Amino acid sequence: MNFHIVSIFPHYFETPLSSGLMGKGVEGGLVTFNHIDVRHFAGGIHKSVDDRPFGGGPGMLLKLDPMVKALASIPSPGRILMLSPRGKPLTQARVRQLASEDDITLICGRYEGIDERLLELFPIELVSVGDFVLNGGEAGAVCLIEAVARLLPGFMGHADSGDEESFSSGLLEYPHYTRPDEFEGLAVPEVLRTGDHARIEQWRRERSLEATLGDRPDLLPEARLSVEDVDHLRSLPRTRLGRNLYLALVHYPVLNKFGEKVAVSVTNLDLHDMSRVARSYGLGGFYATTPIEDQKALAGQLLTHWREGAGSVANPDRAEAFSKVKVFDDIEAAVLDIEVQTGQCPRLAATSARLDRRPGAEPALTYRNLREWLEKSPVLLVFGTGHGLAEEVLGKAEGVLRPIRYLDDYNHLSVRSAVAIIVDRLVADEY
Repeated sequence: MNFHIVSIFPHYFETPLSSGLMGKGVEGGLVTFNHIDVRHFAGGIHKSVDDRPFGGGPGMLLKLDPMVKALASIPSPGRILMLSPRGKPLTQARVRQLASEDDITLICGRYEGIDERLLELFPIELVSVGDFVLNGGEAGAVCLIEAVARLLPGFMGHADSGDEESFSSGLLEYPHYTRPDEFEGLAVPEVLRTGDHARIEQWRRERSLEATLGDRPDLLPEARLSVEDVDHLRSLPRTRLGRNLYLALVHYPVLNKFGEKVAVSVTNLDLHDMSRVARSYGLGGFYATTPIEDQKALAGQLLTHWREGAGSVANPDRAEAFSKVKVFDDIEAAVLDIEVQTGQCPRLAATSARLDRRPGAEPALTYRNLREWLEKSPVLLVFGTGHGLAEEVLGKAEGVLRPIRYLDDYNHLSVRSAVAIIVDRLVADEY
């Protein structure tokens, strides 16, 4: 494979691309490196490759002309990639695709970036090696080169070396041990010394599952999992962010379609579906709030039927779900109840199907914001009936969660559907 590296610092690559397996790969002809120094294509006495950006702003940009000439000098560039935090993530799946290429050209940006017109003149793919910013693309290019080169036939020495590693099967890798058998009181796991390959394979798979659940649970939704894998994962303790999450469904004060403040009736269906969501996701609790006495009485009858009456006998699962439900006059009562249970005052977040378009309004909360809250304290997430929460309720919240369909113009889900979608986005099965 031929790597063409376009950079203003070609000497950066001297040691990393000549050391260890990479050095052997070069000696064996498995990989070759063609270094293109952009400064060789710059005009003027000083060979300047940067200039100020149009429109002002900090920093400098790589100039277009020398970059175009540098790329045009490569006879067979193959796929052209540029290392950039704007790019799509460099995943193991993408690395496998790249390993089938004969030529890859890597552009290493510097300063604040490049003239955007370069992307219109050449078929450049932007690639990111992580959600962080480096001084330039050279370090990222080394990461990409190593990830791709090690998948080339003959590069690793052992044909299976690249198969049993982190991300190869969608999971993190299991732990490794070597001699001595014991070191400072720490022994190698007994199963690895038995010679029983079936047991060793199972042990390694289970450790891989545990590492992924503990450190990168975000990988599990896309991992290929057998029934045995799922059973093992179920047996493991996990973060359970949901235990810090409480739901409140407000029936007053809410708005009608004319924007007037009204009270809305408590419904059997809302209580059923939202309590089942609360139980299924292991939430701290679910509150229905209304100050209207006959509505509270109705809710009380429903709860009694399903918790203690004939409903609990006919459907024990529903009784378990309704154990999560409490009915109070208002949000303040729910907050006090959570504080009594947890010893902490919950943070309040509201929901809405509409963006706040008032001048100077704070940006909407994201799911990441709420997950960060849940890691440290209880959170009461407030939903409205009717046509949404009244301003006096929204004003009590620290922020409003971004609408579910914030990029589309139709966002009219039932509150039951909204609760299920939002809770799943917040505390998926792995959390």
